[in-house]
Amino acid sequence: MSAKINSGSLTKEQAQFYEEEGYLVIPDLLSDEELAPAREAMTRKVSMIADELFQDGLIPNTLEDRPFQYRLAELFQDLSAENFLKYGRSWRDRIPGYFTLMSNPKILDAVESLIGGELFSNPVYNVRPKVPKVAAGAVPWHQDKSYWPDANSNPVITVWIPLVDANEVNGCLHIKPKTHRKRVLKWHKETHTGTGYTALKESQLGKTETVVLPVTAGSAILFNDRCLHMSTPNLSNEVRWSVDLRYQPTDQDPMTSHGAGFLARSRKNPAKVATLEDWLAGRAEHI
Repeated sequence: MSAKINSGSLTKEQAQFYEEEGYLVIPDLLSDEELAPAREAMTRKVSMIADELFQDGLIPNTLEDRPFQYRLAELFQDLSAENFLKYGRSWRDRIPGYFTLMSNPKILDAVESLIGGELFSNPVYNVRPKVPKVAAGAVPWHQDKSYWPDANSNPVITVWIPLVDANEVNGCLHIKPKTHRKRVLKWHKETHTGTGYTALKESQLGKTETVVLPVTAGSAILFNDRCLHMSTPNLSNEVRWSVDLRYQPTDQDPMTSHGAGFLARSRKNPAKVATLEDWLAGRAEHI
């Protein structure tokens, strides 16, 4: 049996793999029950969008009885990519279910193993509905760090979690191991999808072999914000729902220009850990 490290939930072998490779897959980290609050938040958002599309005369009904993984795809199946992108390629709404997910002890335990027990939840969290046949579904090769190049935060750990099984058909993650040791590469904003994604050129990717990472719902992929990664288009008939959450040590740049993050865990000052009410009010700590 693998030995635990001093703090957090990862084994020494898992932590070492992350340090060497720049990423780590934790299969089935969260149960369906633990994902439920986030699914409910996503369902609430989809209902808001459906009501607006219906009021604008763009759809004949709101499909409220359709299953979670199909409803948003079916709402937009006869509409354009522009109709979809009006709502953004990723969402960052302050709906309680997202805070519940970001505060989940299993996620924090894993991250604590890598950067210690003073954890700040970065304001750049994203809810990603990868919808079939929409150009925004494909995410080009990039480093997350390109979205905050001037921030002195290092490390920032992305925790990517799908809420449906992610595979090569609906667009799972692809990653290039060991590229977390690279500097922030010169990037450009791609223009063909209308999303403004940061992107790298083929010539910048190097010879590192790409690893394809299909995972089941509730699994987690942790990776460093310099690690090169991408995802392919969704060629299925369902939405590939996922979230990317980000955590960093509390002594790093809180990136307030991107919004308000929150103190997710503190072994030194547990009374300051933000509550749901703090998060909804945009407070970083509990007062």
